[in-house]
Amino acid sequence: MKTLTDVYVLNNGVKMPKIGFGTWQIPNGAPAYDSVTLALKHGYRHIDTAAAYRNEESVGRAIRDSKIPRSEIFVTTKLESHIKSYDEALEAFEKTMKELDLGYVDLYIIHAPWPWSAIGKDCREGNIQAYKALETIYKSGRAKAIGVSNFSVSDLENILAHTEIVPAVNQISFFIGSNQPETHAFCKAKNILVEAYSPLAIGHALSNEHIINLSKKYNVTPAQICIRYCIEKGTAPLPKSTHEHRIIENTKVDFKISDEDVDFLDSIKDDPRKWS
Repeated sequence: MKTLTDVYVLNNGVKMPKIGFGTWQIPNGAPAYDSVTLALKHGYRHIDTAAAYRNEESVGRAIRDSKIPRSEIFVTTKLESHIKSYDEALEAFEKTMKELDLGYVDLYIIHAPWPWSAIGKDCREGNIQAYKALETIYKSGRAKAIGVSNFSVSDLENILAHTEIVPAVNQISFFIGSNQPETHAFCKAKNILVEAYSPLAIGHALSNEHIINLSKKYNVTPAQICIRYCIEKGTAPLPKSTHEHRIIENTKVDFKISDEDVDFLDSIKDDPRKWS
């Protein structure tokens, strides 16, 4: 499972495992605790959570109980999307640190450039203030890297123009049929790593006939094609599952998709969420 232990080197020199384990929509308590425990058992060393997921407590407890050295686990969490002031961002981080109880986080990111209740709202000044709080946290050493999520090119340009530290990552929805080429290209040019959340298009990609046919060619599963595609594109996929066999399946991506087949997957322009 070499890919599971491979790393990307972020723009500040911090190493981040190429594959992360996502915890979106996994409830606090036994579901989050058990799934993170299984992920760590089967070799994941990058765990992604968020204050908005309301499961930081269970995620942190599973990491502590694993007895795996803290330095060997890369932990990402996120500032809630509606928080757009310096002081509120610092306050939210303190709450997150208490919930996780891990001493520090490896990556702390702004969850979105606007509140989820007001997608598209102009929050440029608020994003600057929130990101400046992240810079303060980074300089304190309590976050080893900082970044953003769901930021478009214009959102990124706003941050780059008014703050000091280039975001280490931009975590965006990225999957076959919806790979945000403009944002991806901009991030690549600015040395901002793209993390690919929902690499399976919330499961919808698994029923696409082109992906199914390609999985047969490589003797792998459709999920493995989707995850490997993200890696071939130089992004860090964040698959999630609460089922042990799928948690294991999602790690077995030590194969190579040919350039020709990557180009074919790039050519799929229909959002797979419409396929099923």
